[in-house]
Amino acid sequence: MQITAIILAGGRATRMNGVDKGLMHLHQKPLIQHVIDRLIPQVNEIIINANRQITQYQALGYVVHQDSTKDFLGPLAGISLGLHYAKHDYILTAPCDSPLLPLDLVQRLMIALIKNNAEIAVASSGSNTHPVFCLCKKNVLPSLTAYLEKGNRRVITWQKSLNYIEVDFSDCADAFINLNTLEELAKLELKMSH
Repeated sequence: MQITAIILAGGRATRMNGVDKGLMHLHQKPLIQHVIDRLIPQVNEIIINANRQITQYQALGYVVHQDSTKDFLGPLAGISLGLHYAKHDYILTAPCDSPLLPLDLVQRLMIALIKNNAEIAVASSGSNTHPVFCLCKKNVLPSLTAYLEKGNRRVITWQKSLNYIEVDFSDCADAFINLNTLEELAKLELKMSH
């Protein structure tokens, strides 16, 4: 199965004092590079969705696409771009600020997607759903386009309108830590140093 990953780095970084989260460093490496390193063995193509610091993201060596509108529509805008530009029939989405994402993320999502004949598989752990960690078929693009055109923005609501399955990753719940503040970043750095 050929898979395109879209890394979502298009947010406004309001909680990181305006610094792009994906470019914040963890152990001398940008957060997004940690994500890329974990995705490279799992996918065939990587696309980055970013709306600021474009040249810094391009310097990582991947195609960077900006949202088609200036309204910061959130993760769905990035997912939409990924579906539009992906070379492959399966699209994985992941945020730029989750440096510990599972090394078997694609494999587990793909198995569930195929087994359940679903259109989209979303990671969950315990009682938490992680909607931006998902694998879907490229043919869901028309439904997402229609959903966005109606002014809707909630990721999970769109996902659940499809043939939807959740995949339990409770065995590695820490893998979905996303870093929204400088304090969280410092805490993880400390934890990883031990």
